[in-house]
Amino acid sequence: MNIDDLEWQVRRNGGVPPRLVNLLLERGHLELLIGAAAERGEWFCAETAARELCRFGEFERALGVLEPFAAIGWRPARWASADVLLHAGRVQEALELVRPDDVAREPEHVCRNFAELLVKVGRVDDAIAVLAPHLDRGWMLSALVELTQGQGREEQVLELIAPRAQRARSARAEGRWNDDASNAQELQAQVLERAGRVDEAVQVLGADIAAGRYLTQNTLVAYAELLQCQGRIEELRALGTGKQARTVLPFYARALEGLGRTEEAEAVLRHFIACDEYPGRFRWPLIDLLGRQGRLEEAVEVGRPTFDGDDACLLESVIHLLFEAGRPDDAVALLDERDAEFIAEHPSWFHSNRLWLLAEAGRYEEALAYAATLPSDLYGLTASTAGVLEQSGRVEEALALLRADGHVPAWEVAELLIKQGRATEAITGMPSLSELHEASRRRDAAIQATRGPNEPPF
Repeated sequence: MNIDDLEWQVRRNGGVPPRLVNLLLERGHLELLIGAAAERGEWFCAETAARELCRFGEFERALGVLEPFAAIGWRPARWASADVLLHAGRVQEALELVRPDDVAREPEHVCRNFAELLVKVGRVDDAIAVLAPHLDRGWMLSALVELTQGQGREEQVLELIAPRAQRARSARAEGRWNDDASNAQELQAQVLERAGRVDEAVQVLGADIAAGRYLTQNTLVAYAELLQCQGRIEELRALGTGKQARTVLPFYARALEGLGRTEEAEAVLRHFIACDEYPGRFRWPLIDLLGRQGRLEEAVEVGRPTFDGDDACLLESVIHLLFEAGRPDDAVALLDERDAEFIAEHPSWFHSNRLWLLAEAGRYEEALAYAATLPSDLYGLTASTAGVLEQSGRVEEALALLRADGHVPAWEVAELLIKQGRATEAITGMPSLSELHEASRRRDAAIQATRGPNEPPF
């Protein structure tokens, strides 16, 4: 175990990735996770195992799982250990383990995590003080709002947000487009709303929108969500059918539907699809609405004009809508309407989705015959074919296919084994963490070698 391998794990989801860890936990393999942490240095296994042990009240054992990682200076292990100590009621030890030396100089993520720990032990004012030096950063301002939810500190938080919100609303007039706390206005409205000052939240944010005193579309979306949530249907109608329709109309339509006025919602969406210069953005809200009503054939027809285009193509969304409605054969038929040019432009997407849908329709032999006609170097072909074999009950063939392809990551073989009740074999059969890391380095080097001299590193 070394820091370099651990950093690679987190950066690239290497080793036993979270997907496998969650699958193992779901199937009751906690002891296997503990063993993989101890024997293989698998951080994701250690982190999840400690959390689960903590849930069962086995605090000392949880700390023992984390200790080897903390001993080599792995900071995430210290934070995980602090969380265990906190659950064990050893509050002061938890805080001292991860306390920043100087909150003004420490990295922002460290201060955010420490503030969260302080909130958990009821020291909300101390948490706010830790965050305060960093509130000119938008994500830290969001952390302030998130961590003080339900803590009765709305007025204090509003005082901290106010100057940032004022700076954001004046930025455009001053020619500033890079204000990092550009989210301050919607956060201000959010805190006003949760403080019960809804009219004020609507008034303040509405005035900013009307005057164009905001920097990003997120602010406009936040205002639309506020109006929808509060049932301010007339304000939402005016905004959604005016110059901001391309962003806000879907919120207005969903609000109408929520009030039982579905025909009105459908009519206003169809009107804008017919009249707007760029109707694509209104198609999905209508498709979604029709799908909720079970009117799938109509939903398909609404999306059809986009299916062969590069922009606003809704084909994938409609395919998933059909699949979720239990109609994979119809989804295959929709794919089969595509011409050769479309397939040539989207080969991996098209073929992998067609294989998946054929399998979901139970047409296994047809899917396998189709896979045999495809180029062997097609991205994802091996995994897709193995998935068909697995679904048809031919597990050993699926495993053999995955193992024979050197480009298939080891975790895919392991995932199939775990699903088949062979969890121990899955983990013991994986290469060591150092071997996986070295293989990753070689792949990165090979990719970089194919790039031009002026291209950035992989």
